[in-house]
Amino acid sequence: MSAPGFPTSSSSSSPSPPAARPPRRSFKSYFGWSVFGALVLIALYTLFLLWWSYSEGERAGVLQKFSKRGWICKTHEGELAMYVVGGVAPQIWEFSARDAAVIEQLQAAVGQQVRLHYSEHRGLPTNCFGETDYFIDRVEVVGAPPFLDSGPVLPATPAPPTQ
Repeated sequence: MSAPGFPTSSSSSSPSPPAARPPRRSFKSYFGWSVFGALVLIALYTLFLLWWSYSEGERAGVLQKFSKRGWICKTHEGELAMYVVGGVAPQIWEFSARDAAVIEQLQAAVGQQVRLHYSEHRGLPTNCFGETDYFIDRVEVVGAPPFLDSGPVLPATPAPPTQ
């Protein structure tokens, strides 16, 4: 005799039904998880690039321009005119700023000689962080532009009378 609840080994019992297969996932499910995974990877990549800096340094020159621009993502962008030799056209260096305190300092320093500390973040997937790879994190105002401190101004000599 067999225990209650267990089938007997006799041939008169009915065969057990086949095991049910798990339901198959649909294409929408695979597509949705793929898109979600791609977005997570892009977010992690972007966070890593914002955290890690390719290079850091300082540049000095005259802060020529600083503005907020962009169609969708409004970013703060500036231009630094670096004078190598007097009388030669300056080299223009473009940069971005994200910190509110730095942005206020840069707006107040337009037209002055400044020293900017920057970090370079290459490979960002969007320009919503800044249009350039160079992000300013510290500003030091050095003084007036060098072409204004060139020494005493000589009085203009009158032109000789014409006859």
